[in-house]
Amino acid sequence: MQQSDYFVPVHELRNAPLAPLTTFRLGGPAARLVTAVTDDEVTAVVREADAAGTPLLVIGGGSNLVIGDQGFEGTALRIATRGFTLDGTTLELAAGEVWSDAVARTVAAGLAGIECLAGIPGSAGATPIQNVGAYGQEVSSTITEVVAYDRAARGTVTLTNAECAFSYRHSRFKEHPERYVVLRVRFALEDAGGLSAPLKYAETARALGVEPGDRVPAAVARDTVLKLRAGKGMVLDPEDHDTWSAGSFFTNPVLTEREHAEFVSRVRARLGAEVSPPAFPAGEGLTKTSAAWLIDKAGFTKGYGTGPARISGKHTLALTNRGAATTEDLLTLAREVVAGVHEVFGITLVNEPVTVGVSLW
Repeated sequence: MQQSDYFVPVHELRNAPLAPLTTFRLGGPAARLVTAVTDDEVTAVVREADAAGTPLLVIGGGSNLVIGDQGFEGTALRIATRGFTLDGTTLELAAGEVWSDAVARTVAAGLAGIECLAGIPGSAGATPIQNVGAYGQEVSSTITEVVAYDRAARGTVTLTNAECAFSYRHSRFKEHPERYVVLRVRFALEDAGGLSAPLKYAETARALGVEPGDRVPAAVARDTVLKLRAGKGMVLDPEDHDTWSAGSFFTNPVLTEREHAEFVSRVRARLGAEVSPPAFPAGEGLTKTSAAWLIDKAGFTKGYGTGPARISGKHTLALTNRGAATTEDLLTLAREVVAGVHEVFGITLVNEPVTVGVSLW
């Protein structure tokens, strides 16, 4: 097929800068950048690229991308679709909707279920891919269906929650990153009379002066989470280089019983017999520990680094661009942190952002 068999792009640029489209503000240009504002335009660009054998990079809010300094030799597709539909407690979001704005609108409507996911940068379409979660909530708890273009089947499919195969920061979409392009996400929220869902995260409950399991006004829960996130540099602010990041750069390690026992032994041998590292249930026989704790105890404290890429001055889990960094600067710092944590604790941290044209190793 010829390009004209698909559509005339809404907006197309050649040799287009990609760094401004990411929260890191890093990465080289794309050979071609197309912005699509409807689902049909999104699928047309994908089909065109697949038919031509052209590499394709899908960009939403750019909050989970690390793009190589050399850029991307292919078509970068920026999804800028819009659509917020609320029918009772059923919510449907177009992939290009700004996630933080969507959360605010559901809270204003008196609904609960995603209020503690306030302030997370990026677009709605990215949330199911890595099962976005924070402060005791994950989108997998409220997502009912995901509408996506299936590049293998060459058609649009609707996947149920179970078919999405959600787990901690993972999903069917993340497992098969070249197969699916998310178009729409559907949620089932709760009408709790303006109250939040039961609070699950101890830090949030403490900040509100309540107990885990309690409910508070959803708007209060949202505002509290925003304040907690801002204090850690996790709310975007163009003037604050601590927010020139991808938020949490590493996922929290999930350990088997044997791995956890060995880890605790190493911690106590290193830090003292009375020390107990953070531990949270993560499924049968599994324990999740804190990547931020590991990084800090391995000697990488807030503000660590002397170059243009450093650990955030507000949170050890965020690696940041201080304004003049390159992607290679960022990866050099990340590799140093991974090596240091492994040397001290025997645990290998895994990056949460998606890397394009580069690798942590």
